Amino acid sequence: MKHRLFTALALAGSMAAGSAYAEITIGVSLGSTGPGASLGIHYKNAYQLMPKTLGGEPVKYIIIDDASDPTNAAKNARKLVSEDKVDALMGSNGVPSAIQMAQVAAEAKTPMMVLTPAILSPAVAHWSFIVPQTTELMMGAIAEQMKAKGIKTVGYIGFSDTWGDLVLKATEFHAQAAGYKVVTNERYARADTSVTGQVLKIIAANPDAVIVGGSGTGGALPHVALVEKGYKKPIYHNHGTVNAEFIKVGGKAVEGAVAVTGPLIVPEELAANFPTKAMSLDFTRRYEASFGAGSRNGFAGYAYDGYLLLNAAVPEALKKAKPGTPEFREALRGALENVKNLVGTHGVYNMSAANHNGLDERARVPVQVQNGTWKLMK
Repeated sequence: MKHRLFTALALAGSMAAGSAYAEITIGVSLGSTGPGASLGIHYKNAYQLMPKTLGGEPVKYIIIDDASDPTNAAKNARKLVSEDKVDALMGSNGVPSAIQMAQVAAEAKTPMMVLTPAILSPAVAHWSFIVPQTTELMMGAIAEQMKAKGIKTVGYIGFSDTWGDLVLKATEFHAQAAGYKVVTNERYARADTSVTGQVLKIIAANPDAVIVGGSGTGGALPHVALVEKGYKKPIYHNHGTVNAEFIKVGGKAVEGAVAVTGPLIVPEELAANFPTKAMSLDFTRRYEASFGAGSRNGFAGYAYDGYLLLNAAVPEALKKAKPGTPEFREALRGALENVKNLVGTHGVYNMSAANHNGLDERARVPVQVQNGTWKLMK
């Protein structure tokens, strides 16, 4: 009898321990090679700085390279949900790739932390949470800069893909209120090495300023070409451009470039009461301690904020189901939808059923290249 009781208690204890230490699996697809590698590497680096737990439970990250290819990103997502049975997806560092992954996530009813500011259909967005700032929010800061300078005409050149479309749409969204008109719409591929023809058309239009809808090192190509062809008026960029690699590629030609970014790029320059200052400063210091002085960037912060959101949601999801089950994935989706006042590296997140991004003006600051580094514009 005693033996049976001991066995029963041991079994109960084993089951309780198994429940307490259920492993959570997160599937990640990133373009750490290919045209988007200058961004993807930073996203990937962030996972080295993340704790080994989510919501107090052990976590495993399965990270796969999609080579900056949307087709590969979709294949990776399908593998992660069908073979690895992940509890959530994260990715990718290109908008087209992220959209493909989000579609798979919706089909598989798996929550996804979208690491680029993609625009999704309502059905797809139901399962996805957009970590970065929206293009409308960020380009609103650029519109304010141009309005203050009295700019009336704007030339646009951007990627010939979804990201280029999003930045143009956001630029046009603010045009009436800021008092400017977009007079050119030139495009180039991410892998292009020359934009001379497009730049000559922009110069012929003689706009008061130019907005570049590229990202990473790809954003430097039009800027350098414009300067080489004698364009001396303001050139503005979006938040996808702000990293050290952009300056390395652009050199002296990009000195004076203006962009908008999350506060973690310049945490030392933020006011003492800025809501993300402590979080942004801590992450930036840890990142540069691991990957070198001056390696700070916004993209690693998006991956880390994705972790912070999941970390806040997991404890609530665990009250309803165990990891590795459809019930847990549904509970996690619902918990993410109710995250409030979460301070991340980029901003303060307040999710809701109607808003799967949750960021506001506290998530943006204007910056400029000054003496070969990004500095806060005051």
